[in-house]
Amino acid sequence: MRLAAILLLVTAFAQDVIRTADYHVRGLKEANFPRVTELSPNVYAFEQIDPTKRTVTVNNLIVITSAGVVVAEGQGTVDNANTLIAEIRKITPLPIKYDVIGSEHGDHTGGDAAFPDSVTFLVHPFSKPNVERRLKGPIETVADKRVIILGDTEIDVLFLGRAHTGGDLEVYLPKERILFMSEVFSNRIFPSMANGYPSEWIETLKKAEALNADWLVPAHGFVDSAAILKDEERNFRAALERIYSEGKRLHDRKTDLENATTSAVLEPYDAWTRAGNNAFSALKRVYMELDGALR
Repeated sequence: MRLAAILLLVTAFAQDVIRTADYHVRGLKEANFPRVTELSPNVYAFEQIDPTKRTVTVNNLIVITSAGVVVAEGQGTVDNANTLIAEIRKITPLPIKYDVIGSEHGDHTGGDAAFPDSVTFLVHPFSKPNVERRLKGPIETVADKRVIILGDTEIDVLFLGRAHTGGDLEVYLPKERILFMSEVFSNRIFPSMANGYPSEWIETLKKAEALNADWLVPAHGFVDSAAILKDEERNFRAALERIYSEGKRLHDRKTDLENATTSAVLEPYDAWTRAGNNAFSALKRVYMELDGALR
């Protein structure tokens, strides 16, 4: 068999994964985590089991530069954050300069006290009041965009719009064409919208897609191949669009919110991980938006 054909088969096999966020369904165990995947020279994804949900991962982006390290996102517990820091130390002795808080929620910030005092935390102004009580180091806000140059590496911290929260930040590496999307994108997890902005979230995803990155890295769910992640990000947007359209349909029909979940047509997304946990709050948030109740 020719080498090109062999490589094609290997690539196809590598992408033949079970499309789920539940590590049990993938046949993995706690002992398989944490996992560190090199996406590009000196750029890594870190996956660790979320102890608050026990089925899915919380992910980070680690960027190693000649002048220090930038981490995107945090972990939910001090133990998990210490594991993250220990994995970074296996790669480089250079100091962690910045931690970008993509999501203000506790499963991403609960362990931030483990970071050294020298770390500068970058957070959106909307989210700052909700996270600053957990942090030891200095805090700086990013309302729109901040470009960080460390050595010869450019790291863009972006706010592309309200989505999972009112202050989601993403991290983009223009040279490497890697976009860490934080909770703006979760791989095969039914959208968690309890604090979200439904129609704005859809538009934020479109802005992220317009960057045309090669890697779209989620905050939850597996860090699969670049091709799978790009496919799943579109699926995730389609899930949001279905939730919004079904919420609007039921709202227009004056369906009582308590009955909306059973009346909504959410297939195939209602088979995704945590659909049972998240469907009601997602439809509730659509109702709230349509009623002008979001702030």
